[in-house]
Amino acid sequence: MQRLRVRIRNNSGFPLPKYETEGAVGMDLRAALSAPLTLSPGEWQAIPTGIFIELPHGYEAQVRPRGLALQHGVTVLNSPGTIDWDYRGEIQVILINLGKKPFTIEGGMRIAQLVVAPVARVEWEEVEKLSLTNRGSGGFGHTGGT
Repeated sequence: MQRLRVRIRNNSGFPLPKYETEGAVGMDLRAALSAPLTLSPGEWQAIPTGIFIELPHGYEAQVRPRGLALQHGVTVLNSPGTIDWDYRGEIQVILINLGKKPFTIEGGMRIAQLVVAPVARVEWEEVEKLSLTNRGSGGFGHTGGT
C-alpha cells in the first residue's frame, strides 16, 4: 500500500478523518456544528467540517456521499466535490435532502467521505477525426439491459 503524507489542521473538536476498515477507500468527514442543523426536503446547505488540508502537488481530494443517501435520502449535491491541491480553505460538504422528511445533522455526525487520489494532467491534441472503436458514439445505456 502506498502511503502519502498530507498536512492537516483540525479545528473541529472531533477526531481526524480516518479509514474505518482495512479495505476502505474513503475517510469519513464529520460535521463541525456547535448546534444541530435541520435540512428540510429539497433544501441544501454547505456544512463545515473544521478540516483544512495541504495536499501534495499532483493530488486531489474528492468529497463523496456515504450511507446517508440510502438511509435518509441525504447526499452530496456536487458529487464528487473536488478539492484541488492548492486549496487551503476549510473543507465544506454541500448536503442536500432529497428525502421526504426533515433531516437533522448533529455536530460530529459522519456526513461524507474524503478520497485522496493522484491526478493526471492532459495536453490537448486537436485532430479532425478520432479513432474508431466498436462502441463508437453509443452511450447512456446503449448496450441495453439493466
